[in-house]
Amino acid sequence: MNVKTMPNPETGTQDACERFETAYLELGRRIIEEGTWIENARTGKRCKTVIGHRFVVDASTERAPVLTSRKMGIRTAAAEIVGYLRGVDNAAEFERLGTKSWYANANQTPAWLANPNRKGENDCGRIYGVQGRRYRRPDGTEFDQLAKIVDHLSRGIDDRGEILMFYNPGEIELGCLRPCMYEHVFSLVGDDLYLHSTQRSMDLPIGGAVNTLQCWLLLRLMAQITNKNPKTVFHTVINAHIYEDQVDLFGQQLERADDLYPEPIVRIDPFIRSLNDIDTWVTADSFELDQYQAHPPIKYPFAV
Repeated sequence: MNVKTMPNPETGTQDACERFETAYLELGRRIIEEGTWIENARTGKRCKTVIGHRFVVDASTERAPVLTSRKMGIRTAAAEIVGYLRGVDNAAEFERLGTKSWYANANQTPAWLANPNRKGENDCGRIYGVQGRRYRRPDGTEFDQLAKIVDHLSRGIDDRGEILMFYNPGEIELGCLRPCMYEHVFSLVGDDLYLHSTQRSMDLPIGGAVNTLQCWLLLRLMAQITNKNPKTVFHTVINAHIYEDQVDLFGQQLERADDLYPEPIVRIDPFIRSLNDIDTWVTADSFELDQYQAHPPIKYPFAV
């Protein structure tokens, strides 16, 4: 991925589009060397934590921010993004799209299992995409945030409020998990489309391995269905952490930092041309990983 310089609207300085994996590993090194141990109440585990980081990724080509320091697939990242855009609220439906990643949150989180709002097995509640597609107004009616954004961008409109917000403070108790990546803001300059995404919490070894890729996929998908040019992803992370039982494993991954493979290609099915396509037939099979070489996988423990 070529290095480009982009303006940083927060500081007035310049941010460089750099190889994601280099920045990712450096963030991990920073967490291990400079992070503070924090007790996490939800998981009951300690984690090393730092506050504040931003990835800047070029999305104008098919060269994708996929890790090569450990082997990974793209099915979970793609299926989750499709699920969020569809407004999926059930772990079994996420599996039909291509990932089993939501079964633990739906069926193993003690607070959610005891929540009277849970509808039964595999129910995730009003998570991520439910808010994006069926956000409740104060009068009880629902608003499709995503449809509004797609309509505006397709017509060349940017009202400086093309915001896809997954975080609804009034309904946090109605879902199995608070959204980690909670806000996506689209900006249109001529026919060039940019994305600023904000994430409140990142488990770097597991979530961090796919979150920036998900932002990249989201921008390229939205550009494709609105006939715009995907440009740059700005991905801001507020709380970045590595759990205590992941630290040594991440150290093994850091040992591979000087021996990375080229970034692979990720292709999106060119027949995806509308939001209706995403709602009706798109799955993880609509995304192809090509020219991928990687070091052996590392199995990280997952904190429920």
